[in-house]
Amino acid sequence: MSTHLPSADRSTTTRLREAFLTSGFTVDGLLELLGAPAYAALARSETVPALRATRGGEPLETLVRLFLLQQSVPRARVEAALPLAAALDGGWLRPADGPPAAGDAAPAGDAVRATVDVRPYGGPEGQDWWIVSDLGCAVGGASGIGNRRADVVLGVGGASTTLAGVTVRTPVRRALDLGTGSGIQALHAARHATRVTATDVNPRALRCAALTLALSGAAEADLREGSLYEPVAADEPYDLIVSNPPFVITPRGAAGDRLVYRDAGLSGDDLCRTLVRGAADRLAEGGFCQLLGNWQHVAGEDWRERLRSWVPPGCDAWIVQREVQDVTQYAELWLRDAGDHHAEPGDGRADADARRAYAARYDAWLEEFERTGTDAVGFGWITLRRSGAAQPSVTVEEWPHPVEQPLGDTVRAHFARRDFLRAHDDAALLGTRFHLAEGVLQEQIGPPGAEDPEHVVLRQARGMRRATQVDTVGAGFAGVCDGSLPAGRILDAIAQLVGEDAAVLRDRTPQAIRLLVEQGFLLPETGR
Repeated sequence: MSTHLPSADRSTTTRLREAFLTSGFTVDGLLELLGAPAYAALARSETVPALRATRGGEPLETLVRLFLLQQSVPRARVEAALPLAAALDGGWLRPADGPPAAGDAAPAGDAVRATVDVRPYGGPEGQDWWIVSDLGCAVGGASGIGNRRADVVLGVGGASTTLAGVTVRTPVRRALDLGTGSGIQALHAARHATRVTATDVNPRALRCAALTLALSGAAEADLREGSLYEPVAADEPYDLIVSNPPFVITPRGAAGDRLVYRDAGLSGDDLCRTLVRGAADRLAEGGFCQLLGNWQHVAGEDWRERLRSWVPPGCDAWIVQREVQDVTQYAELWLRDAGDHHAEPGDGRADADARRAYAARYDAWLEEFERTGTDAVGFGWITLRRSGAAQPSVTVEEWPHPVEQPLGDTVRAHFARRDFLRAHDDAALLGTRFHLAEGVLQEQIGPPGAEDPEHVVLRQARGMRRATQVDTVGAGFAGVCDGSLPAGRILDAIAQLVGEDAAVLRDRTPQAIRLLVEQGFLLPETGR
């Protein structure tokens, strides 16, 4: 991997961006050129299908070979695709050390190579963006890069896109991207924040973030080097804080194996706990802090209560655990990420020393988990909102099921509904008009031919895609909620239909209504 990084000169990046657009070096252009299977293979760091699809001499094929496949390409082909002199002067390209790839005949020394990986990325409203990372590291997070350089900068992985999707995207004055990496979160924030500050302990990451923003035509961010909240300790509060931090739980004393993008050097899940607890002092009133994290499942402790204890006073929280791995799966995942995974014994590729080194690293992970009483590790997202409430709303749940991204509006609506429920007692609830959320379907489950179903299930087709079981009263109530009548009037009508005492029904139903509102099946008509 080259240690050189290009200049973020806006004149050069503008010319490169124009060349990329002209050649179709975009997400749509790559899909059309490579086809879906080869494009998907690139996301898995598999390059052979893309190599086969770029054997011609068209400008787009040249750019794919340069920046995605890291091939040497003859200068003549490169000149037809982009401003070669400017790219060389700006450090985006360098003379190749060896001959071009097979089929690209050129005199010795007459080829160039890319110094960084540049990968097209589609913005949420169809924008053409480009993410800059180190060579061979475009896919971030547990990708098996096998690069032992401590300050290596990865590109966009599943964690990055997850965080971008769940982030609340309302216009804000000040946004903070803490641990910016290649700059993907700062790039998204630049769309709706007047001012973006991005921090990282890795100066190389800050340079990559600057390149990503410049190449994508976004406004410059205030880039600061430092750990956690230290670089912004003196700042006024932020309206939005996002972070995809180095949350991997690695063994103590493994400093020589540390990779900055994933290892914070803190014990266990202390990094995530510290970020959560410190957020309240850095958030403006009503501001959101959204981050991804790993957390330990400690024997004898309820993981939900453990995470609940992290939430600082004055903040509402919604914590969603998306996945849990036992300690062996977790260790193997991140050993593969660092390129420490071993070949199978007897396959002739891994010698005894390599297998012993792998076994020693693996054992160190398991020893650390045993020492801390950790039997599993959870992964998910954490959202805080500074509400100042005397009795904050804290929801901690496990939801491993498919969701519909982007979820930013769903997250914002979750907290708005919690505000509503906190402000309305049962009497006020029955005086409220509700309407059924868009995309809610009803399923009836029971034996064929039965007069009444055994179970009635409401299911969301959008957002979190939740499902909840209701009784016949709950199903009937939800079915007629169109915003025209208060909840109490609807219950009175249902009581008359089913022959039940209206007062009894009014008394026992509010809790069920609260649950349907909390989970987003029913939405209050707050404007009436």
